[in-house]
Amino acid sequence: MFYDLASSSWGPEEIAAMRRVIESGRYTMGEHVERFEDAFRAKFGVKHALMVGSGSAANLVGVAALSYAGNRPLKRGDEVIVPAISWATTYYPLQQYGLRLRFVDIDLQTLNLDVSRLEQALTPRTRMVVAVSILGNPCALDVLRAFCDRHGLILLEDNCESMGASLNGKLAGTFGDVGTFSTFFSHHISTMEGGVLVTDNTEIAHVARSMRAHGWTRDLPADTKIFEKRDEDFFEAYRFILPGYNARPLEIAGAIGIEQLKKLDAMVEARRRNAALFQELFARDERFIIQREHGRSSWFCFTIILNPGLSIDRARVMAALNEADIGYRIITGGNFLRHDVIKYFDYDRAGEIKNADIAHDRGFFVGNHPQDLTPQIRRLREVLDKAAR
Repeated sequence: MFYDLASSSWGPEEIAAMRRVIESGRYTMGEHVERFEDAFRAKFGVKHALMVGSGSAANLVGVAALSYAGNRPLKRGDEVIVPAISWATTYYPLQQYGLRLRFVDIDLQTLNLDVSRLEQALTPRTRMVVAVSILGNPCALDVLRAFCDRHGLILLEDNCESMGASLNGKLAGTFGDVGTFSTFFSHHISTMEGGVLVTDNTEIAHVARSMRAHGWTRDLPADTKIFEKRDEDFFEAYRFILPGYNARPLEIAGAIGIEQLKKLDAMVEARRRNAALFQELFARDERFIIQREHGRSSWFCFTIILNPGLSIDRARVMAALNEADIGYRIITGGNFLRHDVIKYFDYDRAGEIKNADIAHDRGFFVGNHPQDLTPQIRRLREVLDKAAR
């Protein structure tokens, strides 16, 4: 494809890492996963980093850990403030743990949650806010952190689309009580499938570690406080204390992650160079609303919303992109309230949801890759300029 949505970021280092694991004969979670977690913890300046099988699993294990924490756990019926646009697995664990969602509209320029609506969304039942930095662009993480601190709320930060982004010098994914990352194929680093949960809370980290592997005790450190060890060693090795999952990553994913993490900064810089050209070509064209950078974006992709005040036929634009062999797709998951699965949720809206609908109906994104895309971005400009006349 001339301009695809994603491409591999692997080199010979990742292939060699895979071979080392294959030759070792140890494929399940082990030494390489642990080394990747150590490297991730150091890179992001957090106390605890836990690798899991996907970013979706990181969200699930994170919500589970918050629901089984000893100090004021989340309970069924508690309310959670969420943005109207995110990926489906931002929301699914909330539904699965019986939480009530309060949807808030987005800012059409940044595509992130409109923080001017936070006070309107707050009720006596509110216990948590989910911060999602959409497609590399940091949301108002400082505002959300202050809001949660002021009202005694949990901040869960879904940073699965925005590894390497930062706000005021602090890395996205590290503002929350729990932060989650994805290492899926198309993301900023790729371990095929994979995800990471980070936290500075030792109790949450230990609960999450148990939840990751069947809810058992054998992966927990000797000094953990979440259970009391007994003297019966035969049974202790297979002692289950929480209703957990198998969300463990493969050893091969950990080995790849070690190599990919070394390249993260350089790959983000390559994405930012592409973004500079994209902004130069599109920023002053009233036909197209492009994502306004907030903080320092890691530019997952390039979003375009056809100005709703102008009579631009999106079907014609899509046809032109198809003809030019340019890949495109909906912005993240679009307005989640528009999906059939919403019928299974306990939810309401904190005010009108308007901008998320505009992004859903008039928007799309094209890919960004960690290599020079100058010919692709210039061709995109030519195609859209003609199709949107």
